[in-house]
Amino acid sequence: MDMNNFFENYLERDSLFINKSLLLSSYLPEEVLFRGDLIQEIANILAPALRVEKPSNLFVYGKTGTGKTLSLKYILKSMSEIAKKRDIPIKPVYINCKLKRVADTEYRLIAQIIKEFGKTDVPATGLPTDEIYNIFYSLVDTKKQVVLLVLDEIDQLTKKMGDGILYNLTRINSELKNAQIALIGISNNLVFAENLDPRVQSSLSEEELIFPPYNAVQIQDILRKRAQGAFRPDAIEPGVIEKCSAYAAREHGDARRAIDLLRVAGELADRENSSKITIPHLDDAEDKIESDKIVGTVTSQPKQHQMVLYAILLLTPSKRPFFTGEIYDVYAKVCKKAHYNVLTQRRISDILAEFDMLGIINAKIISKGRYGRTREVSLSLDDDMKRKIKEIIEKSLQI
Repeated sequence: MDMNNFFENYLERDSLFINKSLLLSSYLPEEVLFRGDLIQEIANILAPALRVEKPSNLFVYGKTGTGKTLSLKYILKSMSEIAKKRDIPIKPVYINCKLKRVADTEYRLIAQIIKEFGKTDVPATGLPTDEIYNIFYSLVDTKKQVVLLVLDEIDQLTKKMGDGILYNLTRINSELKNAQIALIGISNNLVFAENLDPRVQSSLSEEELIFPPYNAVQIQDILRKRAQGAFRPDAIEPGVIEKCSAYAAREHGDARRAIDLLRVAGELADRENSSKITIPHLDDAEDKIESDKIVGTVTSQPKQHQMVLYAILLLTPSKRPFFTGEIYDVYAKVCKKAHYNVLTQRRISDILAEFDMLGIINAKIISKGRYGRTREVSLSLDDDMKRKIKEIIEKSLQI
């Protein structure tokens, strides 16, 4: 292929997009639709920070794509603008706890928060944890200020390192003389706080808000608003936005998924040099996103979770469902081969329940009478995806 010719032709073609950034997860709109009441509630809770008073800690719950992060970023942007205009000492800090090498250890989390304050010479590892906390305390406490610390996907934080980290964060204010820190947790897990240590619960969950899923009509309006600025006029075939919103409403009212779906459909149509985004483009985008989601989910899992999934993959050639005990036996062998500690069978059952919730496996609980209960497990992946996932895990675990 003549690559120069290909790229020249590509640049000559008209794109369906006029501003693709409106369909990216990083985009912050001028208006957050259908979340006015919740935004007002959050604003009421956080407003004391503008008087340099510590607001209540806040927990925001809701399924993926219900506008939690978007609403909080929208509020914090507005607060930052007011604070800058009036010279009010508040400091919003946003951390995505799902990102690797940002929040996979207590040390890295505190080091990342320190970097948000402009101190970039903190080593990624190496110092004692107490020392990294002391650096943080001295940096924050240099003046009277309120720090609004937002921990997005906070349940991932405790999944990686337990709830001791949250206990330490809630105790920070007792070490500070000038500054105060308010914690804002965002979680997709509606029962997350119920599983925390009671001491952490009492000091952390002062205020709680739940974001309900969007319905299909609301998602349609959100898509139309974004599409209006993202695509050129008449780029979308009738029925595409309706079907796109129906897909997302089926997935627990996930507006982010709907926006991603429309963007990917547009990209696929663009690659074909199509004059419109059609229903078949949307169907292809659905398949692609589903595949990418599974790969992304598996890649981001802790090593022990990957070993459990690898054990299941080793059992799948038998073409029959298998039980928790069988999975555990293979998992234990994989752990020894990869030189990892072997978790208890009860913990493996918990991990299987998580994979079932993610839709990677189908797990049916079977009663064995006086011998207790077990899970009958089968993989919910096609053969190509199984091969791809197996290669990813082997590379990750170096086996």
